[in-house]
Amino acid sequence: MSDPAPSVEGSTHLGIDEIERLLQRGTLSLEGLVPWSSNYTFLATVSLDDQECSAVYKPTRGERPLWDFDAGSLCHREIAAYKLSRALGWPSIPPVVLRDGPHGPGSAQLYIDADPDEHYLTLRDAADNNQVIAFALIALFDSFCNNADRKSGHVLKGSDGTILAIDHGLTFHVEHKLRTVIWDFGGQAIPAAILANMAAVLVDLTSSPDTALRHDLGAHLSVTEIVALERRLKHLVETGRFPSPASGWRNHPYPLV
Repeated sequence: MSDPAPSVEGSTHLGIDEIERLLQRGTLSLEGLVPWSSNYTFLATVSLDDQECSAVYKPTRGERPLWDFDAGSLCHREIAAYKLSRALGWPSIPPVVLRDGPHGPGSAQLYIDADPDEHYLTLRDAADNNQVIAFALIALFDSFCNNADRKSGHVLKGSDGTILAIDHGLTFHVEHKLRTVIWDFGGQAIPAAILANMAAVLVDLTSSPDTALRHDLGAHLSVTEIVALERRLKHLVETGRFPSPASGWRNHPYPLV
């Protein structure tokens, strides 16, 4: 699979490691609140030496309290999802780091220049083959990350046509929480190359507590959440099929977009 680093206007000359370094170490200056967000979300500029990029900053103390997710954990789940996507090589998730900022610690993610009127439900019918594959990978990723909130607006098309996934704060719960708008692939066979990616990551997670991936995820998730991730991955590898909507469960997020 290709490198999940997105191609973004203003940052195309930077590699993924450089973007992470810029997000982590750069001076973060707020530009304003992002409208229509359920949590406090800020558009920011990050500058370091002669490098600069736009970022989305989500401070922990701006998270709306939820009954089923621990307070202050959403930004950690964002980072864990990104780390897992790097290990797999898919889906494309903009680089995101945990750092301090003007309103305290939180996540800082590379801003994607995308048309806000374009999202999964508007893109899927005219999608080319690469974009359809990208949608399928997001659907699969959400199933083992247990994404409780894959809205259509959380799927973006970058300026170069790349499909990217954002907003992974409601993931990795130990109980079944999957709610998504992407059910188009339910019941279909998972391609062999993708199954091989998943199987390799499963080995990386279960072979030793000292692997780099286990260490990366352990910095942001509990042991029980990682065990639940392993269980979901193992089930998908064994069945070899995309999951279908569960009976007796609200399978779609609200609102859809």
